[in-house]
Amino acid sequence: MPDYSTYQHLLIEKREGVALLTMNRPEAYNATNARLHNELSRIWLDLGNDPEVRVALITGAGNAFSAGGDFSVIEAMTTSADAVAQSMQEARDIVYNMLNLDKPIVSAINGVAVGAGLAVALMADISIASERARFTDGHIRLGVAAGDHACIIWPLLCGLAKAKYYLLTSDFIDAREAERIGLVSMVVPHEELMPKAWEVARKLANGPQPAIRWTKRALNQWLRLGGLVSFDYSLALEMLGFFGPDVREGLQSLRERRSPRFPSASG
Repeated sequence: MPDYSTYQHLLIEKREGVALLTMNRPEAYNATNARLHNELSRIWLDLGNDPEVRVALITGAGNAFSAGGDFSVIEAMTTSADAVAQSMQEARDIVYNMLNLDKPIVSAINGVAVGAGLAVALMADISIASERARFTDGHIRLGVAAGDHACIIWPLLCGLAKAKYYLLTSDFIDAREAERIGLVSMVVPHEELMPKAWEVARKLANGPQPAIRWTKRALNQWLRLGGLVSFDYSLALEMLGFFGPDVREGLQSLRERRSPRFPSASG
């Protein structure tokens, strides 16, 4: 049986065959600091080895799902090749460990979802969003390539034209538009989010487990093709950007809440 006591920023509660995972840094809008990023990379392996869990349901504490990478993590990556290598491995593990977990994953997106948090929201097999949810990949706004998850799944979810627009501009998408273009499975009123997410999770937990898991495995062959074609490549290009000047300006502009003035766009 996995030892969930090692997790600090992920709360794990098990009931009725469902593991409720709550990203628990509400004071930071559940931004992924180094510890949470690591926990999100390995929790799926533990759930896979837990015979009491048939479904995973993930959400965020407070008013956000996850605001993306914590500034401390981004700062470290601009000065340390080791930090870049660590983050690259964990970002890869988040995507592939979610993909390779045969047990279904449901995301209950209760607020803003950005960066690594958005990766978790959209790599879930069923994504249920509150009307208050807002989405942006955010990488271009920071000054690095869209690596975390976007190239493997956005074109499948919403088509290449919409994927290119939102990934190249980092524009925010509100919940209803995300549902309209197929980025999320469904949108519900905020007060109905967790009841609906639990309803779906219980339905999956009470269904025929081999049939559900084998269907997920077969459907995810499309994502495995995307991994071979673009994901690992996009992730490497994202990490390359942390050695350039644009990301430092992107980070500083986010801290100062102003528009960035990227060095590569000057002159």
